[in-house]
Amino acid sequence: MPKQFRERRTLITGLGAVATAAAINARPAQAQDSSAPFTPTLHPLDAWMSAMPGQYRVVLDVTSPEGVPDAIRFAGNIFNGSKNGYDIEESGLAVIVCLRHAATGYGYGDAIWAKYGKVIDANATPAPTANPYNSGDRLQLSGLAKRGVQFMVCGTASRGLSNRFAGQGGDAEAVYKEMTANLIPSGRIVAAGVVGVTHAQDHGFRLLHVG
Repeated sequence: MPKQFRERRTLITGLGAVATAAAINARPAQAQDSSAPFTPTLHPLDAWMSAMPGQYRVVLDVTSPEGVPDAIRFAGNIFNGSKNGYDIEESGLAVIVCLRHAATGYGYGDAIWAKYGKVIDANATPAPTANPYNSGDRLQLSGLAKRGVQFMVCGTASRGLSNRFAGQGGDAEAVYKEMTANLIPSGRIVAAGVVGVTHAQDHGFRLLHVG
């Protein structure tokens, strides 16, 4: 083979090797970027979730009036079943109940129900004047609060309720402030229930949808 052809072939082979090496070196960097473990971003507004004691963590997502009594029973079952079946004390459990969508009104106390109960539950006869799950002999929500349960109340749905309570031309903002001052025990407003539920999972809570 003539000398010039050998030199040309060597040059081409060398360039191919350089290109191949560059491609090989590039692939691990791309793979490393795509395989980096996901780490959730935690927000100061949710610090109370991490502060809740308890290794076993559950958030119950409640979206309907029919789901409220079920959530009360399920929360009780979590406490009782954990103790009876696994000897886990209540101090070892962290339970959050999220009241959102059509269940939002049940996150408010009797003062709100006394004024706006007919709007919250238009189908009830007579119109309710107290939270049906936290008044009289049915203090289930307060009872759960005493066991350490925290309640998230959807702020977005609450804004919708305040508009309905105020009516056309009314001061919805004043009504909203009144509502936030009359939450059930251990209740707190979150920007949106759907956001609160997803953020709770970032803090180690397992999701249980109630309905």
